[in-house]
Amino acid sequence: MTNPHSDFHGVFPYLVSPVDAAGGIRTDVLGRLCDDLIKAGVHGLTPLGSTGEFAYLDGAQRATVARATIEAAQRRVPVIVGVASTSIADTVAQARAYQQMGADGILAILEAYFPLKDAQVEAYFRAIADAVDIPVVIYTNPNFQRSDLTLDVIARLAEHPRIVGIKDASTNTGRLLSIMNRCGDKIHVFAASAHIPAAVMLIGGRGWMAGPACVAPRDSVKLYELCKAGRWDDALVLQRRMWRLNEAFAKYNLAACIKAGLNVQGYDVGDPIPPQSPLNADERKVIEAVLSDIA
Repeated sequence: MTNPHSDFHGVFPYLVSPVDAAGGIRTDVLGRLCDDLIKAGVHGLTPLGSTGEFAYLDGAQRATVARATIEAAQRRVPVIVGVASTSIADTVAQARAYQQMGADGILAILEAYFPLKDAQVEAYFRAIADAVDIPVVIYTNPNFQRSDLTLDVIARLAEHPRIVGIKDASTNTGRLLSIMNRCGDKIHVFAASAHIPAAVMLIGGRGWMAGPACVAPRDSVKLYELCKAGRWDDALVLQRRMWRLNEAFAKYNLAACIKAGLNVQGYDVGDPIPPQSPLNADERKVIEAVLSDIA
């Protein structure tokens, strides 16, 4: 099956999951956010990533978030939906369900309770890619995961015809270059909020998938366009200004920061899901100040 959106590139905001006090997904708020992000020029949408608090949602909530995002996008940009579980069977079921909903791609996230060896990590991602007909982006975040993807595993997974990208949320930009050197064009590398997007673009990155793009979409798109045009001096001026957002978010809970920023911007996305806590008044002032400055 050929997917018209399989050439993933550019800015993919990691969407928040707006949840009300009773646990219901605020689909109207999510839909408006998606529409505004698309109008701001983003290149795709990624629900159920880290910023989307996938680890705190049940299956019905996840499905509602995925469906609402796909419906809001209306095929204007690709939607890459996150799947995650400790079991292969559950993750595969999620991926198939989201493909049936109309997802353009799958973001495959590994959860683990007991440690996994390389062969088991590889089997997890390979099973997801085998189960669907749409492209798969694999995601690794060593700071939060019990089992990471080694360079050897990434290289083997890059040979799979449906595994088209990797989002690496380590803080090691050298690792990204190692992936590029090892895999070439077989897999495209996307930066995370832990990386400096302009630097990743300079070494050959394809774009970035990150929560901060939710609250600064136009600047994020402008930065991407400057990098693609090779206007590195201008890109670095903008990157330095925008990096304050990443620095602020690194201090606190990421979902709490993005939700606080969106609330300031008029999106009633609610608080992060307990036992996470919202930002306190002083922390909110920090986020508000940074958003005001970069705007």
